[in-house]
Amino acid sequence: MKFTLSWLKTHLDTEATLDEITYALTDLGLEVEGVENPADTLGAFRLCRVIEAVQHPNADRLQLCRVETYPNGPDGRTEEVQVVCGAPNARTGLVGVFAPVGAYVPGIDLTLKAGKIRDVESLGMLCSERELMISDEHDGIIDLPADAPLGARFIDYLDRNDPVIDIAITPNRPDALGVRGIARDLAARGLGKLKPAPVAKIEGNFPCPIAVSIDQDALKDAPVFTGRLIKGVKNTPSPQWLQDRLRAIGLRPISTLVDITNFFTYDLNRPLHVFDADKVSGGLRVQYAAGGEAMMALDDNEYTLNAGMMVISDDNGPQSIAGIMGGAASGCSSDTVNVFVESAYWDPIAIAMTGRKLKINSDARYRFERGIDPAFTPEGLDLATAMILELCGGEPSEMVMAGEVPDTSRAYKLNPSRVVSLVGMEISESEQIRILTDLGFEVKDLMVHVPSWRPDVHGEADLVEEIARVASLTKLVGKPLSRPGVGVMKPVLTPSQKRLMTLRRALALGLNECVTYSFIDQKSAALFGGGSDAVRLSNPISSEMSHMRPDILPSLLQAAARNQARGEADMALFEIGQGFNGPEPEDQRTIACGIRVGSTAPRNAFGTRRNVDIYDAKGDAEAALAAIGAPVGNLMVLRNAPEWFHPGRSAVLSLGPKNPLAIFGELHPKVLKQMGVKGAVVGFTIFPENVPLKKAKSKTRPALGGSDLQAVERDFAFVVDATLEVEKLVKAAKGGDKKLIEAVNVFDIFSGAKAEAQMGAGKKSVAITVRIQPKAATLTDKEIEAISAKIVASVAKQTGGELRS
Repeated sequence: MKFTLSWLKTHLDTEATLDEITYALTDLGLEVEGVENPADTLGAFRLCRVIEAVQHPNADRLQLCRVETYPNGPDGRTEEVQVVCGAPNARTGLVGVFAPVGAYVPGIDLTLKAGKIRDVESLGMLCSERELMISDEHDGIIDLPADAPLGARFIDYLDRNDPVIDIAITPNRPDALGVRGIARDLAARGLGKLKPAPVAKIEGNFPCPIAVSIDQDALKDAPVFTGRLIKGVKNTPSPQWLQDRLRAIGLRPISTLVDITNFFTYDLNRPLHVFDADKVSGGLRVQYAAGGEAMMALDDNEYTLNAGMMVISDDNGPQSIAGIMGGAASGCSSDTVNVFVESAYWDPIAIAMTGRKLKINSDARYRFERGIDPAFTPEGLDLATAMILELCGGEPSEMVMAGEVPDTSRAYKLNPSRVVSLVGMEISESEQIRILTDLGFEVKDLMVHVPSWRPDVHGEADLVEEIARVASLTKLVGKPLSRPGVGVMKPVLTPSQKRLMTLRRALALGLNECVTYSFIDQKSAALFGGGSDAVRLSNPISSEMSHMRPDILPSLLQAAARNQARGEADMALFEIGQGFNGPEPEDQRTIACGIRVGSTAPRNAFGTRRNVDIYDAKGDAEAALAAIGAPVGNLMVLRNAPEWFHPGRSAVLSLGPKNPLAIFGELHPKVLKQMGVKGAVVGFTIFPENVPLKKAKSKTRPALGGSDLQAVERDFAFVVDATLEVEKLVKAAKGGDKKLIEAVNVFDIFSGAKAEAQMGAGKKSVAITVRIQPKAATLTDKEIEAISAKIVASVAKQTGGELRS
C-alpha cells in the first residue's frame, strides 16, 4: 500500500515529521517497507543561471557555459562553475537546473564526477527533464522562467517534495488499504487529528434508465449493488493533482473517470467501476456465470468463465467480472458521454476463488477478498458522483439499488482490568475508551460496538489487541518474575519430561534427529493406520499436509525419500514427537521413532560395511528403552507388529501381553514402494509413556552386587522344533534356577536340510552357554549337576526340547 505524505495530510491534521510517522506506522502494525523521499534523490539539484554560453573550442555541437550557482541556497554565496553542455537550447541568460559534482542523476543512473570533455574541464551538469525523471523529454535542458528563484531546490520550486511511503498490510487489516484508515490509526496514536470524513448527498435529477438486479441465488455473494447514470460528462485527462498522486504510487493516469475510481480505491478503500452507458444494452444483472462464456477484460486479456463465477451482465452477456475487473466492451474512453457508476459489496471468499482461478490480480480484488466496508457502499457512490460532477460535469440520475446493505453490527464487553493483565502495562480505563473511540469504535457502558469497516474484530481479545498496539508494546518494561520461595528452587521438569530428554540423548548417540511437520498427506497416513476424516485438517497448508500423522515413521520415510533423491543413500534418523489416533486430546500420544536406511558404514577396505537389518533396529530400541529405565531383560517378544512392518522380520517388545513398549523390524516392501524409498529400511517405534517410572526416589546408585566366588559356565545343545523361537528356549533355561543362573547366551544354531537329516524332519539344534554364579559358597560338582538337570527339565517342559546326543 503506497501513499504520499501530502495525501495522508488531506485526512490527518499533523505536524509530525516523516520519521515520526514511519516509526509510528511500524509500531502500530503497519510495517513500513520503504520510503521514497524526493529530497534524497533530487535534493542536490538547484536552480542556476547561465552567465555566458560560447562555442566549445574543440567540438561543433558542444557549448562552454559559465554557470552561476548557489551551492548553499538562495541566501548563500554564489559560485561560478564551468560546464560543457551539448543541449541545443543552451544559451546565455538561460535559467535551468544544475547538478554539482558528486550528485547522483537518477534518470541516467550516474554519479557525476569532475572530468574533461574534448580537453575542456566540466564541473557539473545542466539537466533535462528525463535526467530528473520528470518526463521522457531530453531534446534540451530544462528552461525555466527568468524570474525563477535562483538557488532554490528544484523539487521545492516544482512543489514535488512529497515522500512516498510504502507499507505492508496484513490480511486482517483491510481498513488500512485506504489512506483514511491509515490516518485514523495515526490519529489514535496521537500524531495528529483525524479530519472530518468527506460527505456528499447527491439527489438525482431524473430516474436512472439502467435498471440493476441480483439473482436470488447470488444474494449470498452479492448482497448489495448500487449505481447511477451521469449523462453529459467530458472524459478528458484528469487534473494535474490527481495525476501526480496516482503516478506517485505507481499508477498510470488514463482518463478522469478511470482515475477517479482508482483514487477512491486508494483514498477511501472503496473500489468502483464505470461503464460507458451507451455500450450497455438493457439493465445490469448480477448473476453466476453458466460456464464457458468468454470476456475481453480491461487488461486486454480474454478470460473464459467457469460456472459459478459472479459476473455483471447486460442483455449481450457478461460485461464485468464482479469485484475483480471490468470488460473492455463496456469500458470508458475519451468519447464517453454517458457513464454508469457502480458501487457494490461482494463476498470476500467468492472474489478470492474467482481471482485465483482466473489468475487476475487487481486492486479491486485485493481489497474485496480481504473485506471492505459494506455500509460505505451507497456513500462511496455519492462521493464518487460528486467528484465526477466537479471534474467532468454532467447531470446525475437517481441512485438505483438492488439488495440491501448487510448488517455487520456486533458488540463485545470491554474489561479494563483484563486488558491491563494481558498487555502488562497500566492503561487507564479512560485511555482504553479513548483509543477505541479514536479508532472508530463506539463505547457505551463498556459495551464496544465494532465499526463496519473492521471485519477482523470478533471478540474481547481483538479489543485488547487494538488497545495494546495503539498504546505501543515498546513501552513494556521488563520485570523479573517473583520467586515462589527462598533458597534453591526445586526442579521444574516432570519425570516424564526428564525421561524424554534422556531418550533424546540416547537416540542421538547413533542417529541424527529430525524435526518434521505433524501433518502428512492422506495416502501416507492411511499406510500407517490413519488418514480418516476425524484427523483431517479443515484448512491444510497444502494437499501434502492434509491429515494429522498417526505415527512418525511416515514423516521419517518422506525425509529419507527426499535425501535419496539427492544422492544420500545411507541414513540413520530419529524423531520424538506426537502421533494422533483421533481428534480428541486422549487420542494424542508421545512416541519416538527411528529408521536406518542403506548400509551401516561407508565403503572401506576392512569389510565392515553391511546392509542394515532387524538387529540394528532391535539394538536401537533396546538401548533407548534401557536408557529410560525399562526392564529390557524381562520383556516379552511378541509377533503382533502392525501391518506396515514386515510380517516375518519384526517384533513387539512388551511388558506383559497388553503393554507394548516398542515395535521394531524391517518396514514392509509395499509401504516403502508407495513412500518412494529405495532398498530395505529397518525402524522402530517407542512408546515412552508406557514405560513405568521408577518407584525408588534415591539419588544415589545402588551398591554393586559383585561376588568373590568363581562363576561356572556350562554348554548345552538342545534339539527343538524348527519353528521354535530361540527366545523361548533362553527364558526356559533361565527358569531352571533364577537365583544362581546369571546369564544365558546362544552361541550356535544348526538348522536346515543337513540338520534335519541328522535330527529328524522339522528339527534344529540350538546351543547355549549358561553362566552360574554362586552366592554363598563355591558349588560342588554334585550341585552343578543338579542345576544342569533343572535346566534340561525346564527346557523340556516349556519347549519340548531334548539334549542333543
